[in-house]
Amino acid sequence: MQISKLGLDFEKVHKARQYASGIAADVQNFVGTYTTVAVERTLCRLLGIDGIDANEVPLPNVVVDDLKLKGMLGEGVMFYIGNAMVETGLTPQQIAQQIADSQLDITRLPIHATEQINLALQPYISQSIARIKSNRQRRENYINTIGEGAKPYIYVIVATGNIYEDVVQAQAAARQGADIIAVIRTTGQSLLDYVPFGATTEGFGGTYATQENFRIMRKALDEVSMEVGRYIRLCNYCSGLCMPEIAVMGALEGLDVMLNDALYGILFRDINMQRTMIDQYFSRVINGFAGVIINTGEDNYLTTADAYEEARTVLASDLINEQLALLAGIPEEQMGLGHAFEMHPDMENGFLYELAQAQMTREIFPKAPLKYMPPTKFMTGNIFKGQIQNALFNQISIWTGQGLQLLGMITEAVHTPFMSDRYLAIENARYIFNNMKDIGTEMEFKKDGIVCTRANQVLDEALEILGKISHEGLFSSLEKGMFGDVKRPRNGGKGLAGVVEKGKNYQNPFIAIMKGGHE
Repeated sequence: MQISKLGLDFEKVHKARQYASGIAADVQNFVGTYTTVAVERTLCRLLGIDGIDANEVPLPNVVVDDLKLKGMLGEGVMFYIGNAMVETGLTPQQIAQQIADSQLDITRLPIHATEQINLALQPYISQSIARIKSNRQRRENYINTIGEGAKPYIYVIVATGNIYEDVVQAQAAARQGADIIAVIRTTGQSLLDYVPFGATTEGFGGTYATQENFRIMRKALDEVSMEVGRYIRLCNYCSGLCMPEIAVMGALEGLDVMLNDALYGILFRDINMQRTMIDQYFSRVINGFAGVIINTGEDNYLTTADAYEEARTVLASDLINEQLALLAGIPEEQMGLGHAFEMHPDMENGFLYELAQAQMTREIFPKAPLKYMPPTKFMTGNIFKGQIQNALFNQISIWTGQGLQLLGMITEAVHTPFMSDRYLAIENARYIFNNMKDIGTEMEFKKDGIVCTRANQVLDEALEILGKISHEGLFSSLEKGMFGDVKRPRNGGKGLAGVVEKGKNYQNPFIAIMKGGHE
């Protein structure tokens, strides 16, 4: 039986999970009957289709857009490409190129038996599955031979816009002590309904997420891993309109961590909720199979709403994200559920309230490598105060056993951090993590004190909100603005036109393989 330092009532936690499970199941009932252009492009990539046409349009987009234009996308790319393979003897890549050159209409070919189609597709399915398995094994081999950093993993970002400059900064950060490098994605890429091709050297506020950029950075981090004697994880972002597509590119190139939230795109990028829910499912199936830790985006709620008042929505969203991830086959050990140190620094006893939130989250999700986000909303040009804010944040992290610690930068409110700023942030965290290593096992919380009272209050409020969402349904709750004070219409936002109902010939064999763990 789990014992709570905070005196949490685990019957209430169980009830909250039951509500979240029902909410997730309701969403999944909807998800199961639809596909999207992003899901179908992902399947193209899993069949080996890559590259661009004469107009620099990615070939997966060419194939999927052609089927959509002809009203046939509901039958799925697996059916039409497999059928074309039987009829023509061409590979999926050759078929895509012929579609791009207007030499082949795969919707007008004679239809072959399902058994023949499946037989033609099988070698390509096996090839992708083997490649993803191999990357997972590569990661496990590194960890078993050279080891890794201690938790909380020190997590930092690079964001130059140029992948080759990112490599220099990422390797420097690894030498300074970082365990996870996140290559920030260029501003606005989440709203592109295609994935750019090749290595990129121009981006604003970050670097384009492309498969070639993933390959370049993974190779660079493998090199520095051997140099520093510990495995360095690579993180990128598969939120947005290309969620499953970027997830599979990461799986094919050996990424370790992915920003992969069920609600973030809806609330903060105005992406249609139906599109997002369908896309997040397949993206998480892929990430689960690839052994990738997903990061959820609950910290963002606290940048639009008050961190003290809206703490309940963070816990409610964590519980919903957990249940949606479980449905996709992601184990708890790969769920970097999110929360953040974002209360106003002038709040009396703010540290204790933040401590309550972090300890509560750890106790409710004991197996998850929780992702703890730094103070950003109230960071200041006063770098000395900023260093103290980040130190308090680091203290809570080691105290409550967080998993992934995204470090705050003292110049966050001034400019994109310099390499020297990253060094100071890592030095701050390493000093505190070492000096306070066992504080969590040494300290107890005063019964009915500020910390215990606050944690129980947040749990009660999260239970209440989950009850309301369970009654309303998630889509209706999002329309009413129950998360982050943001309201979104069910039929509004970006990407709804890319949602298609599945037809009678539709198939996606990768879901069964990836969730079952075998071919």
